[in-house]
Amino acid sequence: MDRIKMGEDLSFSKIVHGHWRLNDWNLTTKELLHLTHACLEKGLTTFDHADIYGDYTCEERFGEVLKLEPSLRSNIEIVTKCGIKLLSNKHPDHYIKHYDTSKDYIIKSVNQSLNNLATDYIDVLLIHRPDPYMDPSEVAEAFIQLKADGKVRAFGVSNFTPSQVAMLDSYLPFSLVTNQIELSVLHTTPFLDGSIDQCLERRMSPMAWSPLAGGRVFTGEDDQSVRVRETITKLKDELNVVSIDQVMLAWLLQHPANIVPIIGTGNLERIERSIEALDIKLTRQQWFDVWESSLGHEVP
Repeated sequence: MDRIKMGEDLSFSKIVHGHWRLNDWNLTTKELLHLTHACLEKGLTTFDHADIYGDYTCEERFGEVLKLEPSLRSNIEIVTKCGIKLLSNKHPDHYIKHYDTSKDYIIKSVNQSLNNLATDYIDVLLIHRPDPYMDPSEVAEAFIQLKADGKVRAFGVSNFTPSQVAMLDSYLPFSLVTNQIELSVLHTTPFLDGSIDQCLERRMSPMAWSPLAGGRVFTGEDDQSVRVRETITKLKDELNVVSIDQVMLAWLLQHPANIVPIIGTGNLERIERSIEALDIKLTRQQWFDVWESSLGHEVP
């Protein structure tokens, strides 16, 4: 599998394995280890986490895998996020869901993630959501310290607008390496709101969460879902591929912005199908066929 450059000395696999729903996969630690090996054999080496996933449990579940086989760590890249404080029995002091991007909290969260993940460094740390109460100078101080301490190699954001990315980046002595955003055949807003333009401008590859639109394309009965489903089903047959999810991923992967989809499944067959999407090539007209179906009208 080809690699995507993320900063000066870091690269990701072109597809990332997301662990948001790890607990839903009902895998034992040994089964998760086997799945991780299967991903690596296919060239999928990058794994996406967040401190809050699974009510603050998914990082630790993956850490159990690395404890079983510590040598895996040198062959993978770990992305994790911080900044959201959930209502949880694990944190009874939280009486309202809120954000915290203070220097002390970012550093505390990273130290907890390192412990959970059974590692001494994180490849990329993301601020999970834009914080309306953010002091960017504190975020910058935290990032600079974490990098100097060797605890985090590179930094990015998630769900930030272009102006928010530019604002935070202006406080840093190094560049943010990614913005993880919702992006799919049904959620094309980032192509129109400046997010993808900014990534192209900065040569910064965006990570796409929910690249299969949360399953809406498969079952949704709204007009947009029906239109897109009909179009990508037609393209599936034209391209002679197995499933429409491969067409949806190929549509993102083919874009010049080097979009990196995050696939959130524990099913090895679906993972393999997703990786096969790297070899699917749409013509420009086929790409715009999907675009028009999603927007509901032809281009001007």
